[in-house]
Amino acid sequence: MNKSYIVLISLIVALGGFLLGFDSAVISGAVNGIRSYFEMSDWELGFSVGCVIFGAMAGNLVAGPLSDKFGRKKILIITAVLFTVSAVWSALATQYIYFVIARIIGGIGIGGAILIAPIYIAEIAPPKLRGSLVSLNQLNIVIGISVAYFSNYFLKDIEVESWRWMLGVEAIPAFLYFVFLFAVPRSPRWLIKIKNEFSDAERILSKIGGEEFSKTTIETIVKGVNKAEKKGKLSDLFKKRMTIIMIIALGLAFFQQITGINAIFYYAPTIFEQAGGSSDASFIQAIVVGLTNLVFTLVAIALIDRLGRKPLLVIGTATMTVALSMATFAFNNATYNITEKNTSNIENVTIKNSLQSIEGTTFTSQSELFNKVQPLLNEDDFIVFKQSIAKNFINVNANLVLIAILLYVAAFAISLGPVMWTMLSEIFPGNLKGIAISVVGFFNSLVSFSVTQLFPWELTNLGPTGTFAVYAVLALLSLIFVLKFIVETKGKSLEELEGILIKN
Repeated sequence: MNKSYIVLISLIVALGGFLLGFDSAVISGAVNGIRSYFEMSDWELGFSVGCVIFGAMAGNLVAGPLSDKFGRKKILIITAVLFTVSAVWSALATQYIYFVIARIIGGIGIGGAILIAPIYIAEIAPPKLRGSLVSLNQLNIVIGISVAYFSNYFLKDIEVESWRWMLGVEAIPAFLYFVFLFAVPRSPRWLIKIKNEFSDAERILSKIGGEEFSKTTIETIVKGVNKAEKKGKLSDLFKKRMTIIMIIALGLAFFQQITGINAIFYYAPTIFEQAGGSSDASFIQAIVVGLTNLVFTLVAIALIDRLGRKPLLVIGTATMTVALSMATFAFNNATYNITEKNTSNIENVTIKNSLQSIEGTTFTSQSELFNKVQPLLNEDDFIVFKQSIAKNFINVNANLVLIAILLYVAAFAISLGPVMWTMLSEIFPGNLKGIAISVVGFFNSLVSFSVTQLFPWELTNLGPTGTFAVYAVLALLSLIFVLKFIVETKGKSLEELEGILIKN
């Protein structure tokens, strides 16, 4: 087995995950800059951040069918081009609409890369290595997230519009991805199942594992092709025999995002500012979040083919529930103190003068604070107060908030993060895989877009307590789903799983 060759091409393909992670997290450092430059409301900010997922939904819909027609490799090359264009255009944008368009273009690239990279890796990997190799895509996602947080920290003090540099630097790895992909072979399973080209497939498989591996793998693929329907259709996904598979796939896609992971990654500095941290401290804490995500993704890669998919999901979702409950508890016990020192730092003179009448007052909740302040300000000033000033008065157990967020990210990194994509690449039959992954990926992106769009509004109107309480309940529901519906897939060939999961 030429393990080094398999790992090398898997790592190259998984660089799409790096770009996905970088693109997802880099916006967190630019939030305040773009809000100020484009003069955004909560909803406009939510859309400008989340529109990348809106683009990903379009990418999800077209990537699978196009990869079936033109090949996994060609679609990945196109995603590299889209990442490059998006990075340059968003960094140079001078109008809100152009900024959004640039972000959506990058989202289309994300939608393609996040679906096709795991499919490609699963199709070239031997069964005993498949879980670990597919998880390399998730590993690269979290490396991209960590690098983005570091990049933001070092670029944040550029005096003139640092957010442009934060967003534009992504063009460098995107171009490298484009170049490296030309060294990657085409998927042997795609060559046989879709193009009926055996000679190229045999050559690629021989390079991966030798002649005997090539022969047995081709025999297995052919048996699967002979048993499968010749061409999959969208309607096939909703036939009775696909019920178990679709429940697993859609359930994982829903719970992976609804528990708030992208809200954490997209708005990490904002969340830590809500806990009373300074801007510098919040950027450093975001770096710690990224590193935690990276370390525990490595743990998941080490365990996914040993411990199995379902045990990791059970441990992860249970821990996520505990962590989000801890964050809820911390914010619920926060107080808001209006002091002369705090109000003196407010730049808006009208708001500063209006708050002087309640200096020395302590409030036991954010809602109580808002109820007291609202009559003192006009509508526009009250929105500014809720968005960017109220956090200056909070007195909260910041260490507990940090521990809760880190525990949540660690739990996600060993469970729903890598395991969902691994299982999606495994459970669908070959003739339906492209279209199925597109449908499920679209649904996953739709849920993610909804969470990201709503998060600024939730923080402003529900406060951090209500926001994290909602996520905690959803995490508990994800644990119940895993216990009831998830089946183990480790150690089985793709063709074996097809026979197990589909009722003939």
